[in-house]
Amino acid sequence: MDYLSGVVERITFINEENGFSVVKIKSKGFSDLVTVVGNIASVNVGAVVSLQGEWKYDSKFGKQFNVHHYKETIPATVAGIEKYLGSGLIKGIGPVNAKRIVKAFKEDTIRVIDEEPDRLIEVPGIGIKRVEMIKEAWQNQKEIKNVMLFLQSHGVSTAFAVKIFKTYGSDSINIVKDNPYRLADDIWGIGFKTADKIAQNMGYDKESYARIRSGVMYALNEFANDGHCFALKDELIKKASELLEVDLEKAETTVKCMLEEKSIMIEGEDAVYLPPFYYSEVGVARRIREITETKSAYSFYNSEDVIENLQRECNIQYDEVQIEAIKNAVVSKFMVLTGGPGTGKTTTTLAIIKAFQRLGAAVLLAAPTGRAAKRMSEATGMEAKTIHRLLEYSPQDGYKKNEDNPLECDVLIIDETSMIDIILMYNLLKAVSNNTVVVLVGDVDQLPSVGAGNVLKDVIESETVTVVRLTRIFRQAQGSAIVTNAHKINHGEYPILKGGKNSDFFFIEEENPEKIVELVRQLCSKRLPGYYKVNPLNDIQVLCPMQKGVVGAQNLNTVLQETLNSCNVSIKYGGTNYKVNDRVMQIKNNYDKNVFNGDMGRITAIDHEEKTVCIKFDDVEVEYDVTELDEVTLAYAVTVHKSQGSEYGFVVAPFTMQHYMMLQRNLLYTCVTRAKKAFVLIGSKKALGYCIRNSKSADRNTKLAERLRQV
Repeated sequence: MDYLSGVVERITFINEENGFSVVKIKSKGFSDLVTVVGNIASVNVGAVVSLQGEWKYDSKFGKQFNVHHYKETIPATVAGIEKYLGSGLIKGIGPVNAKRIVKAFKEDTIRVIDEEPDRLIEVPGIGIKRVEMIKEAWQNQKEIKNVMLFLQSHGVSTAFAVKIFKTYGSDSINIVKDNPYRLADDIWGIGFKTADKIAQNMGYDKESYARIRSGVMYALNEFANDGHCFALKDELIKKASELLEVDLEKAETTVKCMLEEKSIMIEGEDAVYLPPFYYSEVGVARRIREITETKSAYSFYNSEDVIENLQRECNIQYDEVQIEAIKNAVVSKFMVLTGGPGTGKTTTTLAIIKAFQRLGAAVLLAAPTGRAAKRMSEATGMEAKTIHRLLEYSPQDGYKKNEDNPLECDVLIIDETSMIDIILMYNLLKAVSNNTVVVLVGDVDQLPSVGAGNVLKDVIESETVTVVRLTRIFRQAQGSAIVTNAHKINHGEYPILKGGKNSDFFFIEEENPEKIVELVRQLCSKRLPGYYKVNPLNDIQVLCPMQKGVVGAQNLNTVLQETLNSCNVSIKYGGTNYKVNDRVMQIKNNYDKNVFNGDMGRITAIDHEEKTVCIKFDDVEVEYDVTELDEVTLAYAVTVHKSQGSEYGFVVAPFTMQHYMMLQRNLLYTCVTRAKKAFVLIGSKKALGYCIRNSKSADRNTKLAERLRQV
């Protein structure tokens, strides 16, 4: 074993996934900085380190010190302390404040911060608020270091230490020791496999009840992530057994115990649910029944008179299906309005709103996402809220609007209903009084919700509520190749690929993945902006079937960020370099920030001293701590699934046989219908044909339609 000590001068590289780092240290006896490699992600610039390991020679990078163990001590010199504090170690102390503090307290600086932090008020430019911030950050970093060292001793990434500390605070180590599987339940981003790795390193029994129970919960959550409300019992046991590498009997016994303790639910002989999905599915069926069984206050009105007056007042002639929709909305308690692009969903929705307003009804409008709500507002001239805002959700109090405090309206109209999962629909319907008229609007042929369930499809297929399907493409939409081809694709027909000068649908045939990437880059940076005179950062969206691969969203984001964003103000986290002006997308619901999965924003500012990033969503700026950046991803390119409920001026879509696992008709249909002004499809005709022929979108395990028919 070799030994080396010195001061950390520079951190060259950190892999947030596994903690592997490359750092440069200044060590006595070496004229140049020494390259040190290993799992030492918790060290900061300026720290004094004592290392144990071995010297190795790398053919590319030369001589390196490979660390096995290390100890860190606080620097003793004034220059070392200044570098240590200014490295970003403590929120509230950047290079400028580090210089001021060290100037005031010299070699005594660290002792003052640790034992007499209130004295920091003596430093010019540091106020009471910053002193409190520094005190808290100093205490946190000491405790986070302990968590990091504890995790490292069990061979686990340091990237999770801050998250664990934020969740459990000073109890972190005790909780992890007591039951590491809690991490998978409590902390977003830490899955069962990570928790299991910690447990295995801590010597947990492979066949312990806690482990198998956690594995069963993980398997059920995996089914939910694939859109299923339940798992078939035998499939669940098999999946858990394979995941955990235990006998089927062990997994079956654990499932039986979990059913007895009601941590999971069973319907009939074989449908196993996580409780939230079971209660939501039962609850949605019950609420729809209760609403439909209550007589409408508007059923006695002469709807034909209302429609005649509307047409005269608005100088518009509705077709027979639209008239049927308006009539049904007035006399029904619960109605679904569905149809593809160009079939007049927006016009019909507006007519329904006006009809109810003429009858003196109070109408509320909502949609699942901020973008969809904004589009609804623009189309109707009325305020439309996200469902979470409508229900006044907060993390502390949950949904303030509920069965005890229902929404105050006579009519509730929800747009983009295909995006609503079973849990959100239940919370929405709980807040609707039985006397309210409910109108669900959406395109049932689009991809289903990201969350579990297939609510719109199930409600329609149950044949228990009024459904109006708009099929006629209106004349003004017939000139659009986007609309025409979307309907062709939806009917299993090959789209018209010959895009003329005035067309809005273009196909570029190319099978080579690297050439497709270059085509995407040129289209976004030169060809589309040059021809249409648009801003690529605002108006062009790349949509992909998948995240992974050469022509997947991840790689295209790297290429497009480099091409479209020349700003050099950036911050790195989790292997991603985030820059000011980057387009980003939120990938989990964050109720504290009022930002939700799928919301798109733009990075407006990065503060290296405070370690914060400002992101603007629509007209609201939201501040993120750097450790929260795993909640957002670059969004120059996003998956088609994540684009639901959004519309973009210009869409560029690479579809290749590399994506064959995801190539389905409803995926291509959803992709095409996101574009308003121009749609460019790049790829092979083989991939296109595969999409169109593959109409079998994966079935989801749900019982909502069955429950509705039963009641």
